Amino acid sequence: MSDAVSDVRGGLEEARAEGLNKIEAAADLAALEEAQIRVLGRKAPLARARSSLKDVGAEDRKALGMLANEVQSSIQDALDRKRETFEAHELEQRWATERVDVTLPGEAPPVGSIHPLTRTIWEIVDVFIGMGYRLYEGPEVELSTYSFDALRTPKEHPSRSPSDTFYIEGKGDAVGLRSHTSPVQIRTLETEEPPVYGVMPGRCYRRDEQDATHLAGFTQLEGLAVDEGITMGDLKGSLLEFARTMFGRDLDVRLRPHFFPFTEPSAEMDVQCFICRGDGCRVCKQEGWIEILGCGMVHPFLLEWVGWDTEKYTGFAFGMGVERVAALAHGVPDIRYFWENDLRMLTQFRGPA
Repeated sequence: MSDAVSDVRGGLEEARAEGLNKIEAAADLAALEEAQIRVLGRKAPLARARSSLKDVGAEDRKALGMLANEVQSSIQDALDRKRETFEAHELEQRWATERVDVTLPGEAPPVGSIHPLTRTIWEIVDVFIGMGYRLYEGPEVELSTYSFDALRTPKEHPSRSPSDTFYIEGKGDAVGLRSHTSPVQIRTLETEEPPVYGVMPGRCYRRDEQDATHLAGFTQLEGLAVDEGITMGDLKGSLLEFARTMFGRDLDVRLRPHFFPFTEPSAEMDVQCFICRGDGCRVCKQEGWIEILGCGMVHPFLLEWVGWDTEKYTGFAFGMGVERVAALAHGVPDIRYFWENDLRMLTQFRGPA
C-alpha cells in the first residue's frame, strides 16, 4: 500500500472519529448545528481528506471514494440521531409547559356593558312608561315642514339658517338633519288618535362649536301629553316625578318663564342641586338649582296643524338633552367624554344590562 493511500485512509478515519466526538459532545441543538458545520463543512477534516483522493492512483481511488462516502454517512447518521434526541426532549419540555387542559374553563373575554347614554335613555323612558306613556321614534333626516313649519317656527328664525342646521340638497321642501326630536311629536299627532302620551328619544344634529356642554351630534328626549283637561299642574307633577326618580326623592323642582315657538306658556325647569341641596356649590354655580329641560303647554297652532279640536284637547311637551342629564346624574364635567370611547371612563358606569 502506497504512502498516499495510507494518508488518505488515515485522514478519513480521523475525520470520522473527530466528527463523531464533536457530535457526541454537543449539548443542545445550537451546539449540534455548530458541530455539523465543523465536521461536514468545506473546511472540515472530511472535506480535506476527500480532496486528497486526487493524489492516489485510479485503481485505489474507487475504494477510497467508497470509504469517504461511508464516513460521511456515518457522521450524517450520528447527526440525525442526535438531532432527533434533542427534538424529542424539546417536545417533552414544551408539552410540560405549554399543554392545555381542554377540560378547564377558558379565559372569558372582557364583558362589555350598556353605554351610559343608552342606560340613561332607558331610565328616563322607564319613568314615563310607568306613568302610562308610550315610546315613539322618527327619522333623523327630516323635512323642514316637520322640523320648523308645523312647530310654528318663523321663516326668519336663526334655527332655520344653514349656519345652524345641516341641510341636504333636494327639490321641493327643504331636507336636513333634524335639530331636535320635536318633529316626532307632529308625526305622532298625525298618526295617532287622542289621547296621546309619548316619549321620543333620538339623535339630533346642530352646527354647534363642540365644547364641554355642546356637541354637533347629540341625543335628545322629548315628551308629549295631549288629552282632555291637561293643565300646567299636570306638567309640573309629571316632571317632578321624573326629576325625583332620576336625581333624588327629596329634591324640589321649579319652573321659570321662558319662550319656545311651539309652547305657550313656556318654561325652563330647574331641579334642586343634588350635591349641595340648594346651598350653592361648584356644580350648580352657587345658584342652588340646575337647569334640566325646557317645557310648556302645547301651542294650539300644533293641534290645529294636525286637525285636532283645540277647544277639546290641551297638552304639554318637554325636551331634554340626554348627555346633560347623564352628566349631571354621574358627575361628568364634560359631555364629550361620553363619545370618546375611552374605556377607562365608560367602564365606570358598568352595571346590569
